[in-house]
Amino acid sequence: MTGNKIRAVPLYALNAIAAFAICAPILYALSVSMMGAGEISDSVTRLFPARINFDNYLKALTMVPFPAFLSNSFVVASLVTIGQLATCSLAAYAFSFFDFPAKRILFFAVIATVMVPGEAILVSNYLAVSRLGLLDTKIALIVPFLSSGLGIFMIRQFYLTIPKELKEAATIDGCGPFGFFHHVIVPVSSPILASLGIYTFIMTWNQYTWPLLVTNTPENRTAQIGISMLLFAEGNTYEVVLAGALMIIVPSLIVFVVGQRRLVDGMVSGAVKG
Repeated sequence: MTGNKIRAVPLYALNAIAAFAICAPILYALSVSMMGAGEISDSVTRLFPARINFDNYLKALTMVPFPAFLSNSFVVASLVTIGQLATCSLAAYAFSFFDFPAKRILFFAVIATVMVPGEAILVSNYLAVSRLGLLDTKIALIVPFLSSGLGIFMIRQFYLTIPKELKEAATIDGCGPFGFFHHVIVPVSSPILASLGIYTFIMTWNQYTWPLLVTNTPENRTAQIGISMLLFAEGNTYEVVLAGALMIIVPSLIVFVVGQRRLVDGMVSGAVKG
């Protein structure tokens, strides 16, 4: 082994330990979700089920309207993602390629929104949604999150790496502002757009407090709320609850695994540009 490889062994070992610490609870939850009734409460602690069965998953799908919850989560997360990609990319385009009064002040105001924790604006958002008559609707789950200060900042940082000469050349060739955005900016910014899209989808999919606050009927509730409803419906039957929790994790896990490279590339793109 070369010297570099020998020095890397402790790092690999540390990564392996961290990976095991992260994955072990999920693997144990998978094991418990396949246990039969009463196995988890046996006097002897079991790491693996006596036999593999999927009855708990069927119970989770029937005890509460889980398919509807999953569908609601997918629709809400998809629409929020599309909305943020549209609004953030257009706002970042304006901040990067145009000069207008109070441009820097407006940009700093956008950045300031990133520093405000979501919990601090829950009440104001709730009052706004309530006065608009949107409580207990999917619109209330979507509209407050159609834009993001973090998304605008991320995309702007990427746009600043694009030479301004491209816009000047496109203008000389007769390409207007929207044409330049559509035909030049969007194609070259696919890494940062994919990164923001993956991040937004996962964050929206995992929302709990806001959907719990603004929805009351099962027709509009999301999968995260379904878990708490499943817990109350099943009492201490943790096998069924964990089966439902794993079904919620799978979609966001698939999105992350498929788009992991894009997510990392987008996060670091434009990081050194001011």
